[in-house]
Amino acid sequence: MEKNILITGSTDGIGLETARMLVSQGHTVLLHGRNPAKLEGVEKELSALPGGGRVESYVADLSNMADVVALAKAVTEKHTRLDVLINNAGILKTPDPITQDGLDVRFVVNTLAPYLLTERLLPLLGKSARVVNLSSAAQAPVDPEAVSGRVRLADMPAYAQSKLAITMWSRHMAQALKDGPAIIAVNPGSLLASKMVKEGFGIAGKDIRIGADILVRAALSDEFAAASGQYFDNDAGQFAPPHRDALDARKSEEIVQVIKTVLAEIAPSVTEQEKPQ
Repeated sequence: MEKNILITGSTDGIGLETARMLVSQGHTVLLHGRNPAKLEGVEKELSALPGGGRVESYVADLSNMADVVALAKAVTEKHTRLDVLINNAGILKTPDPITQDGLDVRFVVNTLAPYLLTERLLPLLGKSARVVNLSSAAQAPVDPEAVSGRVRLADMPAYAQSKLAITMWSRHMAQALKDGPAIIAVNPGSLLASKMVKEGFGIAGKDIRIGADILVRAALSDEFAAASGQYFDNDAGQFAPPHRDALDARKSEEIVQVIKTVLAEIAPSVTEQEKPQ
C-alpha cells in the first residue's frame, strides 16, 4: 500500500537517500529543506525515477518555530492522512549557534522543532502511523538550562544533549498517547557519510545507505509496528536501552516540561501568524 511520508532534512545525506529509496518503492514522499533551489533540484531528480511515487516539496527553516508551524499547516492543507513522519533534520556544527530567540540551534532543530512539528501533525497521524525520530549514539545528560538558552554549550555537548532530549520526549510522548502513532527513536548508525559528519569530524564516513536502510525499515516494516516508545540502535542492529536518563520517567517529564515552556515563551511570534486577517 502506498504511504504518505514526510521527511525533514531530505535534500542531502541520510534524508535524501531515504527519500530516494521510498520514492523508488512507489510511495508519496513529502520532501523538506530550507534552500528552495536545492529542494527544487531534489524534487526534479526524484520525480524522474522510473516507476517512482509522487514527490512534493516544502520549504521551512526549522530553527524558526513560525516556519515549523507553517510547514505543518501547509502539509495539513494538502493532506488528510500522513502515514509516516521522519524527523531527520539535524545540526551539529555551525558558526552561528544562537537563534533569533536566544536558543542554541542544536536544541531548536534537533529537539524542539520535531516536537512541535509532531504535535501539529498528530491529527493526520492515525493509530497505525509512525513517527521516526533521529537519535544518535551520542547521548549525554540534558541540562534544562541549556535547553532554555540560559547556559551555552560547545558543539558536541549541545548535539549529544539534544539527541538524548529527543529520545526522552519520544518515549514520553509514546507513553502519553492512547490512540496515536508509534513513536520510535532511532540511532541510524555512527559516523555515516553525511555532511554533518564531514563538517564535524573531518572524515568521509561510512556508507550513507546504512542509515537510510534502517529509516525505511522503521517507516514500513512490521518489526516496528508495535515498537512505540522504544529505541533502535543501528550500531548494534537491534532494539536496545537508550541512555538511562531516557528510561527515568521523572527526568523525561522534566525535559518535556522545559520543552513545552520554551515553546510557550516563543509562541506569541508563532500564534500571531495563525490569527485570521
